[in-house]
Formats: sequence, structure tokens, C-alpha cells
Amino acid sequence: MLFTTLSFWGFFAIVGLAYVLLSHKAQNRMLLVASYIFYGAWDWRFLSLILLSTLVDYFVGLAMERETRETRRKRLLYVSLACNLGMLAVFKYLGFFVDSFAGLLAGFGYEADIFTLSIVLPVGISFYTFQTLSYTIDIYRKELKPTDDFLDFALFVAFFPQLVAGPIERARNLLPNIAKPRILSWEALSRGVVLVLIGLIKKVVIADAIGPSVDAVYSSPDPTRLDIVFATWLFAIQIYCDFSGYTDIARGVAKMLGFSLMRNFAQPYFAADPQEFWRRWHISLSTWLRDYLYISLGGNRGGPTKTYRNLMATMTLGGLWHGAAWNFVLWGIYQGALLSIHRALTGRNGHSGEGTNRTFWSWLKRAFAIAAFFQIVCYGWLLFRATSFSQISDFTGKLLGLSAAPMGLTMPMPPFPALLGMVFLFVWDMFTERTGNVRFYSGWPLVSRAALWACMIYLFAFGATTTTSSFIYFQF
Repeated sequence: MLFTTLSFWGFFAIVGLAYVLLSHKAQNRMLLVASYIFYGAWDWRFLSLILLSTLVDYFVGLAMERETRETRRKRLLYVSLACNLGMLAVFKYLGFFVDSFAGLLAGFGYEADIFTLSIVLPVGISFYTFQTLSYTIDIYRKELKPTDDFLDFALFVAFFPQLVAGPIERARNLLPNIAKPRILSWEALSRGVVLVLIGLIKKVVIADAIGPSVDAVYSSPDPTRLDIVFATWLFAIQIYCDFSGYTDIARGVAKMLGFSLMRNFAQPYFAADPQEFWRRWHISLSTWLRDYLYISLGGNRGGPTKTYRNLMATMTLGGLWHGAAWNFVLWGIYQGALLSIHRALTGRNGHSGEGTNRTFWSWLKRAFAIAAFFQIVCYGWLLFRATSFSQISDFTGKLLGLSAAPMGLTMPMPPFPALLGMVFLFVWDMFTERTGNVRFYSGWPLVSRAALWACMIYLFAFGATTTTSSFIYFQF
């Protein structure tokens, strides 16, 4: 059930009606059943994986809390790590590494007769395994007390709005929201509706509409230089609108039910350097990698060399998290290199120039820095979107003028509603950035707010495509 289909909104209408009629505990049990139905609609067989992760981490958490001996607590943590990372390894990476090994042998002249299973990637597995891992790691670090309510924990793992593409919630944030009665209000309902509407505009009006233009260039055997430039700019917009659109809808649906999910994007293309970008892009993943991988590797302790090593390792593994393909690994290496170079140039506490209290010239300087850094980000998206190393080499050579390429623009242009949607989103993000308030419109007069809502509804109705595609991050 995609958020952009009538089947989901019919499902949510039934859930919402039952929700307002039930008591707190009954709400939680109903949401758990609804979450399993939601996930089972993709492929009911993979419910066993969620259930396995839930059972293991629930009992590991309770056992770690009772255990006083450090060696046994560590062994229990290893059980959680082996279960969750083992599922990821088998279902997401086994075929990739086996195929890569066979290719390596072939490069040395050995024909490897290797048998591999055709394994279907369970949707959302990267998200919910990281979510449950944060629970057991926090308990091991004695930063969190485990819950003794199995069904509440099961709802934390499988909560349907953010189950398949995040945000990756922490137990200390979401579990208290599950355990305590939630207060429903018209304010929360209206905030949820606005989030859903802006998310649908991002996904349906913009991302789905510009996707064919991007695909046309990245599937072309010989695109022009301008085609590559414009397609990569458009892909940067597509992936932002697609992923942040999912998050907005998930947060909006949760808000209507009385839950508060973390913000996952904060105008990332207004970043002026790589450190700032990763404070704004996929915040739940970047903070997860920082707290559970980068710090565990040693963080910035041990001098610059070890810091750069830890940054590179963290971002490389972060790239691999996105998918079982070498271009994702290369993208992770690229991001790690950017962070390392930025740290080497600016130091540990490099200042990015964020904030609103600055002169006209400092604003202008920051605008140039943002525009320049956006090009650096876009080259990273070229690595991310490319279908092969040969395409990366070909596109890079054309962009740098190292290989001959015509200059004309031949790619199909996005439809007018998508262009209008991009203008609307830019203005929306500008208001959010300038005010530092995601609800910048809340203080407006009622007439102005009504006009804004009417504009959003009209844009969605005017720009909605007849067909919609799956969210890009479902494959991760």
C-alpha cells in the first residue's frame, strides 16, 4: 500500500475511525494489527522477519537489564547484532558479494561456477533493523530502560507510518509516545493534514513527474553534456522530493494519531558544506551512524588520522546501507572524503555560517557557497544514480570536457505542473529556512492560511499524475 494510492487512504480511514473509538491500550493493539496488515500487504512472508527481530531484541533487552556481568551483557548484545545484521547480510547483500567475488575470479581468468539463490529484498528491512538495534545498543550503554510490554515494543518496531522508509526512530522517543495515552486535537489534525499535503505535492506533483526526464538521460547511450547536467540537477530534486515527501506523509499520518516522529530533512540544499548537509539530510540515519558507528569506531578521539579513517569507514558503510551495489559504496566514499577534507580545512568545529543574524554581504557570500556546494552534492548524486562504473566514467568525462560530447539539450522537459511545484517548494523551504520554523504559516491571518491551503490543494489536483511510482528509498 503506497501512501499515494486510494487503497492506503481507505485503510487509514478505517484505522482512524477505530482509533477514536478505542481506549489507549486497545488503540495500541489495533495499531499493531494494522501495522502487520500494512506490511503483510507487500509480502506476508516477510512478517516473520519483523517478528523474529522483535522477539530477539525484546528478550535481549530484558536479559541485559537483569545481567550485571559485563561479559554476558556484551554476549547478549552480540546476539542482537548477529540477528539483525545477519538478516541484512542474507537478504540484502549475499547475492551482491557472491556476484562480486565471481567477477573478481573472472578477472583473474577463473570461471567460477557459483550457485546463488534469487533472494527478494524485504521492503524496509534496512530501516526497522537499525531501529531495533538502537534499542538494544542503548540498553547495553545503560542509556535506556527496556520496556516489559511486549506488544508495545512490537508496535515500536512495526509502527506502519514510518515502517518501510523511516524516519529511523529511537526507542527513547517513540516508546514513551506509545506507552502514554495520546491526546487528539484539531491542531494536531490540521498540522498532520498540512504535512501530508506538502508530502504528496513533493512526491506526486514533482518527483513522479520529473522521473521520466531523469530516466531518459540515464538510460541514453550517448547523452549530451547539458543533458547530463540538467538530468543530475533534476535527480537531486527528485530524490529529495521523493524521500522527504515520504517522511512528511509519515509524520503527518502519525501526527493525526497523536504521535510525534522526528524531522528527517531540514532544507538540505541550503547547506554550504558537507558537515552542514549531513545535519540536514536523512537526519535519522546520519545521527544513527554518528551515535552507533562513528563514535563506536573512536570518533574524533586519537588524532586527525584516526578521525579521517573513522569518517571514511562510517560514510562508506553508510553508502553500502543504501544498496547492494558498488556505485553506492563509491558514493559513500565520496561523502566520507568530502567530510574529511572539510574537517582538515576548517578544524573540528568548522563553522558553516548558518543562522539569520548577518549582513547583506555575508548573506551574499553564503548564497554563493550554497550554490557552489550544491554542484558538489549533485556530482555525488550522479554516482548514486548511475547504473554502472562505465556510465560514471562516461558522464564524468563529458562533464569535465575530457571526452567529446554535443552541447545541445535533447532530454524531455518535465511537465509544467512539476515546474510550478518546484517553484512552490523553493518558496516554502525559503520561508522555513528564513524563519527557522516549519510552521511559519501558523501566525498568519486566517484568510492568508486559507489561501495557502487552497493553493496547495489546487497544485496537488492540477499536478497529480495519473500513475505513481514506488518511493525510491523502498529499495534500500
